Amino acid sequence: MGTVCEMGVVFKLGDEQFEAMVDHKADARPNLVEEMPQETKFILNDKRQGIEVRRLDNEYRRRSCMYDSSEVRKVSDSFEDKADFGILFDIDGVLARGSTPLSAAQQAIRLLEDDEGRLKVPVAFVTNACNRSNDKATQIQKWLNIQVTPNQVIHAPTPARLLTDFHDKHVLVVGQEYKVDIAKDLGFTNVCTIEDVQRAYQLLDMVDHEHRNAVATGSHPDDNTFPPLEAVLLIGEPTHWESHLQLLVDLLLTEGVPNTSHTPKSVADVKQLPVIACNMDLVFMHQACMPRLGHGAFLVCLEALYKKITGRDLEYRALIGKPCEITYRYAEHVIGDVAKNMGITRPIRKLYFVGDNPNVDIVGANLYDRYLKRAWQNRQNGNINEDNDSDHLPVSRSIPKGINLYEQTVRSMESLLVGTGVFKPEETTAGGSPSDDVYHGHRDILHEPELTKPSRFVPDVCYGIQHILKQENFNPCANSAW
Repeated sequence: MGTVCEMGVVFKLGDEQFEAMVDHKADARPNLVEEMPQETKFILNDKRQGIEVRRLDNEYRRRSCMYDSSEVRKVSDSFEDKADFGILFDIDGVLARGSTPLSAAQQAIRLLEDDEGRLKVPVAFVTNACNRSNDKATQIQKWLNIQVTPNQVIHAPTPARLLTDFHDKHVLVVGQEYKVDIAKDLGFTNVCTIEDVQRAYQLLDMVDHEHRNAVATGSHPDDNTFPPLEAVLLIGEPTHWESHLQLLVDLLLTEGVPNTSHTPKSVADVKQLPVIACNMDLVFMHQACMPRLGHGAFLVCLEALYKKITGRDLEYRALIGKPCEITYRYAEHVIGDVAKNMGITRPIRKLYFVGDNPNVDIVGANLYDRYLKRAWQNRQNGNINEDNDSDHLPVSRSIPKGINLYEQTVRSMESLLVGTGVFKPEETTAGGSPSDDVYHGHRDILHEPELTKPSRFVPDVCYGIQHILKQENFNPCANSAW
């Protein structure tokens, strides 16, 4: 019986030498590792460890230690050659911090490749940020040295592609850079910005004192040719919150036509414009020492103002982005498409989500796992129409009916929480302060603390991938030429 080394143990069967890759929790010591020779791969049939074993054909050029076993069988007998699971990655805090990739992420991706550097597991990237997918795909490619298509990058607004009923309507899009480009890429064909509204109705924005002074003299009639707004698409927090909040409330109270002829007699009777909100994150972690206010904070302000003025809750036609179920359903569709392009014909039966935020990534994964279990229960009860699966969800979180997605085949989702981002395990104690229990989620998502618990905590994404491959009994190299 030998001693565990940093990369595994080495043992002999007869005259042949083998390396066993052990669980990362085992006692590990630094070991001198040189370039490995070409190998033939076997697996040790050890149910306690699930240890992968490589038979060394040539001289093994490293200090070794000994481990005895008599049960060895070929990898091809124990591993499936095609994955029937997919992996979803959050980006910031999991793969990178800001624009700097994490080394653990680069190592993790290597574990998913075969001997020729080809990914053998379908993956996609799910973030609540709001960027152009082409730009983010290019950035991830450089970070991880893999091919990433724009379709594999799911930003907070991306599932709005499914909201086809609004694509031809006159829609106000709120966000920052590239907001119009992003909206058009999602399928919205007739969009305007808050700046367009300001120009059409110059007397509305009085919270901007410079603008107030500018329109204090002269005539500034409304532009009666400006078409009524039919919906609002909030894709991310804007700049100049005060002006946006003022004009958004104006539009909501006038059915999209904020002029004298549409001034409401009673704000309680006004039919509210449809509002689509993407990304409900109250805060996010970047490079500062503390979390920063996110789009969810802007939504809280809008909701509070609307409630204060009308006495009614602001209603959302759709909430999109993590942790809402529509985002994970769309991600399942993307994984199905990636798998098809990889030549995988087996149905994808399971998804894993690797995230850093218990209140967003993990809650969302657990909500979708619950959604899946209810959906498959419906099927077992004879209801085979997927359009009815989201009937139990709040209206704001419902999944549109009749949408063109890959058939739902996933039956469960597991979540892995890493300690490289928002979640800090060293700061989590049983006797935490009362503020630790403050709920930061959106008001349309019920506070269920048990949903913040991941299937497994891992120090970083590399450990997470090791766990997934071990649990799935999957070796990306199993079908390579030896």
